[in-house]
Amino acid sequence: MTVLQQHVRGALFACAYAFAFLMVLAVAAAPALASIEPDEVLADPVLEERAREIGRELRCVTCQSQSIEDSAAPLAKDLRRLVRERLVAGDSDDEIVAHVTERYGDYVRLRPRISVGTIFLWGAPLLALGLGGLALAAFFRGMPDDDEENDPAPETDEY
Repeated sequence: MTVLQQHVRGALFACAYAFAFLMVLAVAAAPALASIEPDEVLADPVLEERAREIGRELRCVTCQSQSIEDSAAPLAKDLRRLVRERLVAGDSDDEIVAHVTERYGDYVRLRPRISVGTIFLWGAPLLALGLGGLALAAFFRGMPDDDEENDPAPETDEY
């Protein structure tokens, strides 16, 4: 390989790494760029902060893994607008979350409330592990001991 080829190869690798870095940076910056638009911001900074707190607790039903504050989906924008309208109308944080939950279901909460369904959802794997452990213990308890199988015949006084 000539010196020129080595320089070209090095420059190509440098460009590839720079491109990969820029792509990672773009993906990481996407939520910040997709956040609240200027026309959504409330004039009162206290209400705006409350709206952002509530928005961080609500899931974008379209994106499913982002809060409505981080999502650029039209539904998230509508939900942000709804939260701000209800805040201006004088609703409490709990009333707003309850209203959105009533409208979209428990899935819209990023931290679902504790209910019979969620307790079963979190408890089922632990229950399965416990039952599996009991089944293994019963299985091994029923097996003969190695010592009994390997012991020579009992000694008798008959010779």
